[in-house]
Amino acid sequence: MPVFELSDDLLFPPPELAEDDGLLAIGGDLSRERLLKAYRLGIFPWYMKEHPILWWSPDPRLVLFLNEFKLSRSMRQIINRNIFEITFDQAFTDVMKGCAGIKRKDGYGTWINDDMFEAYTGLHEAGCAHSVETWADGQLAGGLYGVALGRAFFGESMFALKANASKAAIAALVRRLIEWRFMFIDCQVVTPHLKTLGAREIPRREFMALLRAAIALPGHAGKWTSE
Repeated sequence: MPVFELSDDLLFPPPELAEDDGLLAIGGDLSRERLLKAYRLGIFPWYMKEHPILWWSPDPRLVLFLNEFKLSRSMRQIINRNIFEITFDQAFTDVMKGCAGIKRKDGYGTWINDDMFEAYTGLHEAGCAHSVETWADGQLAGGLYGVALGRAFFGESMFALKANASKAAIAALVRRLIEWRFMFIDCQVVTPHLKTLGAREIPRREFMALLRAAIALPGHAGKWTSE
């Protein structure tokens, strides 16, 4: 199938027309309106600095259902020892910088360029993007960020400067989302690490049905507090 080129209109082709690797469209912009529309349609941007904006809707889709989250016994012990302090929406820009700065073997992280940074900071200021911070001895040790619409959370990236810091962040996020009756975390890109935490692949058709149900429910817009 052809890859669609986006115009200035806030229109996306149907996700089921994506290439086998999930690539659906190219071009457009990262305006708040376009980004939010993309997430509602199960589409997300992911591209390197030297490329134009690329839009994806993979099939199958990696999803973490909250009741399937897996935490090892050793990690539970670490959390119970209160080694880390966890906050929400206290250092969004620092978390994004941390995610962008981590050097991974697969190259993930380098896609958080200046345009992405500006776009998601704007979503955060609008109350649509959120961060979870992990602190150790008063210093940022890790965290994650993503977008929330209705009762769906779209995970974007995570990082850790200290062992287990990102796991502590996602464990805290899962607890919060369960309290708020969220339906799932969209993990987007398959990684072995996320699978060890309980994420699994589901057909795009199934994901889209779940997504429509989740975004139809009242969510938690605005700044998330740390209580």
